Amino acid sequence: MNKQELAIAITEKTNLTKAAAEKFINIFTDAITEALAKGDKVQLIGFGTFETRERAAREAHNPATGGTVKVEAKTVPVFKPGKALKFFVNK
Repeated sequence: MNKQELAIAITEKTNLTKAAAEKFINIFTDAITEALAKGDKVQLIGFGTFETRERAAREAHNPATGGTVKVEAKTVPVFKPGKALKFFVNK
């Protein structure tokens, strides 16, 4: 499901227009993005938790050249599904 299909699914379950549903999706994703950029955790009980984790610097293998490449340390976003989401997916 892409963003357009999600907006259509929201319009079918609510009285929102497609434009309003798309605006809601944008506001929702922007709020999560901003929270993660500040280092906050976003927890939606039953659905899951969005948070960031630190990845240490390391050396990786470049299959094209056979040599090693340095990969710098970075912060990555992660999603941990909640109990209810896991239940419905595995139904």
